[in-house]
Amino acid sequence: MSTPQVLLALLATGARHGYDLKRAYDARFPKARPLAYGQVYSTLERLTRDGLAEEAGTERVDGPDRTVFAITTAGREALRDWLAVVEPPAPHVANALFTKVVAALLVDEEPGAEGGLAVAYLRAQRRAHLTRMRDFTATKTADGASVGEVLAADYALAHLDADLRWIDLTLSRMTALRQEVLRP
Repeated sequence: MSTPQVLLALLATGARHGYDLKRAYDARFPKARPLAYGQVYSTLERLTRDGLAEEAGTERVDGPDRTVFAITTAGREALRDWLAVVEPPAPHVANALFTKVVAALLVDEEPGAEGGLAVAYLRAQRRAHLTRMRDFTATKTADGASVGEVLAADYALAHLDADLRWIDLTLSRMTALRQEVLRP
């Protein structure tokens, strides 16, 4: 997620103060990585410094004055440019799962009949993935789930499912992988 661009998109719907931006973010991206208030304000400072947002006044709502920010013309152009860029597929084949499997094979001194550290790790990871998939399934089937929540859950479920297929495939090839990794 690109925090500056997300905040610009929220500002494109109308001028807002930082607290309101945080609430709008939470409402529209409920399953995304949490965004701290401090992150909102530091990002607004950078957007203002870079001419992509500007102070548009102050507002008092049950407390201290809050600075209201608006997107600038340059901010709208930067947002359009960002939206036009296609996200590339992951550049690296190896990820944390694969890295840990290979590391487990390298340090396992007694693989034993159960397959050792690498197999134990993959089985534990599989259980964790299945638990997370149940959480996302509950989210998407909950009464009142928004279309955005359902789509975010579907996206996560598809990625977790791909990981599960990879875990199963790796478990089926563990003997060959162990031989390859441990070859001098």
